[in-house]
Order: sequence, then C-alpha cells, then structure tokens
Amino acid sequence: MTSNSLGDFLRAHRARLRPGDAGLPSYGRRRVAGLRREEVAVLAGMNSDYYARLEQGREQNPSPQILDAISDALRMDQQARDHLYRLADTLPDGHRTQPRETVSPMLNQLLSGYANTPAFVLNPALDFLAANSLADALFSPFERADNLARMTFLDPAGRSFYAQWHRAAEAVVSSLRQATGLQPHYPRLHDLVSSLTETSEEFATLWHSHTVYGKAHGAKELIHPEVGTLSLTYHSFDVRGAHGQQVVIYHAEPASPSAEALSLLGSLNATRRQEKACIPPCRCADRAHRPSPGEERRIRG
Repeated sequence: MTSNSLGDFLRAHRARLRPGDAGLPSYGRRRVAGLRREEVAVLAGMNSDYYARLEQGREQNPSPQILDAISDALRMDQQARDHLYRLADTLPDGHRTQPRETVSPMLNQLLSGYANTPAFVLNPALDFLAANSLADALFSPFERADNLARMTFLDPAGRSFYAQWHRAAEAVVSSLRQATGLQPHYPRLHDLVSSLTETSEEFATLWHSHTVYGKAHGAKELIHPEVGTLSLTYHSFDVRGAHGQQVVIYHAEPASPSAEALSLLGSLNATRRQEKACIPPCRCADRAHRPSPGEERRIRG
C-alpha cells in the first residue's frame, strides 16, 4: 500500500465520473479519464489548489465539511463515504484498537453447535481464526485453509472451488479495502496486501481499482470435488467484545440438492475423522478390512 491512500482513493473515484455524470459540459479532447481536478473542486465549492494538494498527499487533514463536499461531488455511496472519512483519520481514537486474534472458548463452542452448516471466524485480514468441522470439510480442497485472500489468489484450488472466481476475487479485495479504512493501523492487514500485490497481478489490478464494500450477506456457488456444486447463502456477524472478528455462516436451502450435498460432506468428514482416530483392530472400519481371527491374535500377540 502507498503512503497516500487518501489521494489514491480520490483519484480512482474521480476517474470513474464523466462530465455528463456530474452535469458538466465537456469541451475538446480530454487528457485524463473522468473528471479533471479543477472540475471536482468546482463541484465541491473549494479552491482547486487545495483539492490538488489533497490528491498529492500534501494536505492530509481535511475537515468533515470538506470531506462531505468532495464525497457529494464524486457521487460516493455511503460505504465509500465512510471509507473516505477513515482514510482521512477522522475516526475517534477508540477505533485504533487492534483486532483480537484469539477466539473465546464460548465462541468455539457455538461454532461446534452448527453441525449441519459451515461456520468460521475471520479477522479483518481474512485469516481463519476458528472453524467448525463442516467448514474444515468444505475448504478441504485447499492446501491450507489459513487466509481467504491467499487461498483465492495463490492456491490453485481457488479457480475450481469458486464457480464464479472473478466475482469471489473482487469481493475478497473489496472486503480488504474496506478493512484498511476500518483498521488503518493493523500491521497484519498491511503485510498481507503488500505480499499479495507483489505476488498476484490480478490482486494488484483489483486492489488499485479502489472498490470498497463489505457484504453482510449474499450468495455463493462453490464446487467441491467430493460432493459437486453447492449453492449457498452466507451471513456474517461482528463479534461483540472481540474487536475485528466476524462469524461467517454458510447455509443451504432446506431439502435442496445443496443441503443434501452438505449433509453428505459432513458424513464423509465424520467417517474420515472416526477412522483416523481408530486403533487396530478398528471396529469402525468396513468388515472387509477387519483383521481375520488369526491376524487379530497376531496383533494382540
């Protein structure tokens, strides 16, 4: 990430608007995409030199009134406006609390109670902090289920796991972009973004688009190699008392093929866990694989 995140964000939003979008006339050939700085300044009712200093990083402490005027001029939605305020560091000091990286025993117990649906806990950098058994099974195609962004962009399994990979990738980057506004002083987030920007050209392109949103619910279409296509919905919830943590729950429509597939995935996972925990002679195994009486005597030896 650059040290001029505020200026980068303003430039990206300025480039998206055409003069006609803002009710301005357009004369002659334009050398820049979108509006000119002078046009934004006119729309915001401010000095053009002051606005230029904001974009260049020479002025980094705009007043709330200035931010309101600029966000109106650039036609920002509410989430983009909130992000702009955070980049300008206008939030109270209490918002600088570092995210909590450990999950409480009570929350772990709650996750385990969701036996028929995947549930997991993420931090703002999309690291997995905890997951129930079905979530472990759901993400088993990945080499490591450690960080949702790394898995999406760097693990080969991501391309086949997400039926609409590009939408999933954009959602991940937009979530991280929003997190940089919510948690501007979080080292783990800065390190992750820097690493992915260097190692993934697709991530870098999406990151520099400065799209920002954080969905609390939506639809996911996943393809698991063991049970096939899963059409799921998800909801995410902030964890009160654990700053920066969110619980994510995936859900299938009752009695749907996806619900049956999730149930099958849970059964397969439970069988594997049970067999792994067994010590020969294993009573959980199939009869065809049980030791013969002679073999059993030799094992007991």
